[in-house]
Amino acid sequence: MTYDEERNHSGAEWSEHVPVLLAEVLSYLAPRPGGFYLDGTLGLGGHSEAIMDAAQGEASLLGLDRDLATLDKARTRLARFGDRVHLFHSRYSDYEAAMDELGWDLLDGALLDIGVSSMQLDQPERGFSFLADGPLDMRMDPDGDTLPASHIVNKASPERLRMIIGKYGEDPMGGRITNAIIDARAKSPIETTLQLAKIVEMAYPAKWRAQARNHPATRTFQALRMAVNGELDELEAFLGTIVPRLRPGGRVAVISFHSLEDRMVKHTFAAEAKGCICPRQIPVCICNHEARLRIVTKKPVMAGEEELGRNRRASSAKLRVAERL
Repeated sequence: MTYDEERNHSGAEWSEHVPVLLAEVLSYLAPRPGGFYLDGTLGLGGHSEAIMDAAQGEASLLGLDRDLATLDKARTRLARFGDRVHLFHSRYSDYEAAMDELGWDLLDGALLDIGVSSMQLDQPERGFSFLADGPLDMRMDPDGDTLPASHIVNKASPERLRMIIGKYGEDPMGGRITNAIIDARAKSPIETTLQLAKIVEMAYPAKWRAQARNHPATRTFQALRMAVNGELDELEAFLGTIVPRLRPGGRVAVISFHSLEDRMVKHTFAAEAKGCICPRQIPVCICNHEARLRIVTKKPVMAGEEELGRNRRASSAKLRVAERL
């Protein structure tokens, strides 16, 4: 989803909304009239609107989002394209069901912009941010069947907590943070974002806190959000099915904000771009594996200085693109 900070105060959230790496996405997807495009992480609809405009409003677009609030705003934003835009309240890993419902077979382009949106971060009641007090929620779909972050923080075993913070957060202080959470919840439940942020902050050694570039709770909050919403499982499911749903020459573009996600995209694209995958000791190919993708971006594409100047949240965005053979 889009990281942007360009909302004005009139209530028109997208009037200054510029999606991350927008020019690059349009350059690689090259939307055209008559094409079929998927925006699996619709957000406020910035990327989708630009895709439709680039195709002169004559493409067909499928947009998915788990958040009903942002989906409603995107529906208003994209209304001018009429019945060429189809929006679904859905996980992006379920895009095939939406395609089948529409009678779509193949795509000319597919886009994911993974993460949490500014709209979600800026609403304390959603519980994504450690900068304002709110319930410890973090669900992309508050109306769905997932449990909030408070459930993990207060109920998960020490082993699971340590795994989540260590693996998803990649935090070298994961063990200390886990111990601090266990100690705190034994006294009273941890129910708010500022409660948790303070616990994590104090788990860091004083010297680390003084020298930290980011708030000590940054990695823990990211890790919990990923666990609550099953984000790595979502990405794995999408990457496992998208290639055969691309038309030859069609492209898939993924913007990620986490090293684990970027690594998964990189390795999947690399595997799909290989021919024979037999072990080296076998002299003649017996696997019959054929390459299905061409890697378009040899290295991840990142935001330039101009974009970073207006949107600091774009600093960790990495775009990778591959094309169906």
